[in-house]
Amino acid sequence: MDKRSAKIERNTSETRITIELDIDGPVASEIVTGVGFFDHMLAQIARHGMLHLAISAQGDLHIDDHHTVEDVGITLGAALRQALGDKKGIVRYGHAFVPMDEALVLCALDFSGRGSLEYALELGASKIGTFDTELVGEFFRAVAINAGLTLHLRQFSGVNSHHIVEAAFKAFGRALDMATRIDERVDGVPSSKGTL
Repeated sequence: MDKRSAKIERNTSETRITIELDIDGPVASEIVTGVGFFDHMLAQIARHGMLHLAISAQGDLHIDDHHTVEDVGITLGAALRQALGDKKGIVRYGHAFVPMDEALVLCALDFSGRGSLEYALELGASKIGTFDTELVGEFFRAVAINAGLTLHLRQFSGVNSHHIVEAAFKAFGRALDMATRIDERVDGVPSSKGTL
């Protein structure tokens, strides 16, 4: 099997980002974006997605966190797309329910080649620490579009915004692990079209 890895750099007037991704591990993360809560969430994707993930980001945080969070999402999506290549042999679909105390979140995804996000998290707090909670949706939208990923995030219970968001990131990681696994029964690409 070819190595399923990628290194992507994205440099703009607002951010400078490098992401190194290895879908097949070993499981580890080294993440520095300058946004503490976001770093913690990205580490959850690596741990629960069984990924080797290194992210270095420098952004215009003196303005706010938006450009950094969105551009990390863009770059991570591009890295997933590159690492999966033609997607031969993958399971393709993944899903996970993750509880975190009172919160319960579902992530379901499909490496369809058609990037879209259906987002249904209800976050009562506008901030978690200094992190703007509206950026959660912006991050996942950027990942989905750039990975060519149909992504659904749905909240079934929860009142604590930290718990809801962390459950979402963990669920995404676990669904990602399921979808990117190689299934020996799959001949070629898991699509009747013959391409994804």
